[in-house]
Amino acid sequence: MMYQLCVYLALFGGLVSTSPLYHQHAEEEYDPMHPQRFLFEEPSLPAADQRTKRASATMPKLRFEPPTQTEHHAQYWNNLAQDILDRQLHKNRLNRKVAKNVIMFLGDGLSIPTLAATRVYLGDESTELSFERFPYVGLSKTYCANVQVADSACTATAYLAGVKANYGTIGLTAAAALGDCQAQNDTANHVHSIAKWAQDAGLATGFVTTTEVTNASPAGVYAHTANRNWESNGAIENDGFDPTVCQDIATQLIHGHVGKQMRVIMGGGRRQFLPTHETDIDGIRGKRTDGVDLIKHWQHHHSHHRSAYVQNRIQLLETDTERGELDYLLGLFSSKHLPYHLDADERQIPTLTEMVSKAMDILERNDDGYFLFVEGGRIDHGHHYTQPIRAFDETVEFAKAIEMARSRTSQDNTLIVVTADHSHTMTMSGYSSRKNDILGVNNGQRADDELPYATISYANGPGYDRNVQREARLDLNRVDMRDKSFAFPSTVPLGLETHGGDDVAVFASGPWAHLFSGTYEQHFIPHAMAYASCIGPRRTSCTNSEQS
Repeated sequence: MMYQLCVYLALFGGLVSTSPLYHQHAEEEYDPMHPQRFLFEEPSLPAADQRTKRASATMPKLRFEPPTQTEHHAQYWNNLAQDILDRQLHKNRLNRKVAKNVIMFLGDGLSIPTLAATRVYLGDESTELSFERFPYVGLSKTYCANVQVADSACTATAYLAGVKANYGTIGLTAAAALGDCQAQNDTANHVHSIAKWAQDAGLATGFVTTTEVTNASPAGVYAHTANRNWESNGAIENDGFDPTVCQDIATQLIHGHVGKQMRVIMGGGRRQFLPTHETDIDGIRGKRTDGVDLIKHWQHHHSHHRSAYVQNRIQLLETDTERGELDYLLGLFSSKHLPYHLDADERQIPTLTEMVSKAMDILERNDDGYFLFVEGGRIDHGHHYTQPIRAFDETVEFAKAIEMARSRTSQDNTLIVVTADHSHTMTMSGYSSRKNDILGVNNGQRADDELPYATISYANGPGYDRNVQREARLDLNRVDMRDKSFAFPSTVPLGLETHGGDDVAVFASGPWAHLFSGTYEQHFIPHAMAYASCIGPRRTSCTNSEQS
């Protein structure tokens, strides 16, 4: 026993004193869970030494090249930390003023890994997206009443109406099940969004999205529906229900109490408002089977107002919103969702920043303030197709709009909250060098099958077929991973990738932004926004006598 112990200690001491990083005949990493071999030049090995050769192939040399030589010096990092400390200390000066204006930015599917990967997509791991400089950050728990991993419908009810709901339902309590038409028609099940609270308080309201304006997230602003897919009356009929009993989402936007008072509506989805016998300017037929043209209904509602309906970017930019000559604006820029920014015709499709700027022009004219909801909706779609280049580019556009909104408003009276509804299954893994192409292969490690693997991958989705081909994985060095339509590798084959169930970040700047720090339920968010802006039926900063 003593002999065995001595042998063990001798071997262990040899491992410590003679690092396998430099040992010509080392066959395994000292700690395979924390590999280091790839950080060093491997010596030449005899061809016969297959095990060591394989270890060398699995861990190719990685070159650490910091963006600047200053990063070699401790003073660089110390100065950076002190700058962050100054920013953190400034947060002690709490802003308890009333938020006259509230802007909520919702990045659909904007998971925390998406934020990290987008920084690298922009050029460097240390990059800060505009809203990442906001002073207060929290975590929101995204599960809904009956599911662990939520969709954009039940989450919209949470972050806009302050109540957890069932999967696929919008603006209803959890007493209403998915597809229950009678439950939708029962107003006892209805919950109202912060947009209604704002309207009741005399604030102007509006929303902007890159999806169809009847899609789940924007529908949370104004609709009550037992099925997020009931965007037009035909969808309700297809499910065997009467649309005169449970009203479709597009009709609620045009004729509903909240929708009718929206000063600004911008996004895609013309097809949900036009009858089947009509085509829009792109030649695409409408989806309504009731013969109703809801766009004309909107124009009739606001014929006594200074209003405008626009269908492309040129019309939007030519619309005079700055001199106070417009009170209501409806912009439908696509029959379906707006194209991805990477694919958009700039003559036809406005950027998210341009839409938000025009919306603010109109809403800012209201002396009592405004509530604006903005969705970067196609981040989510990029992930569903396991096309991260689209998701990252949409995130960049989202950040640009936030930067514009924050720069043209005052932190003294305008609260801006940035968050996501849910995450995705995308992960960023491996030991790549700094600034390695986030859309390429990991340059610090090969897999045990001797093939490279992508830094970005998904737990499930359509990328499975390209990742696994019969008995061997696809050699990613042989494909163009920067092709916009390339489906990144996924582990489980699915037609579309699913959402993820992890927490999402919440960033806040302006009055009462400190309320958004910590970890909390997603449905807390509208309660905090209402508290800050003194709207809604519950406790606010104007009525609370226990402020500290």
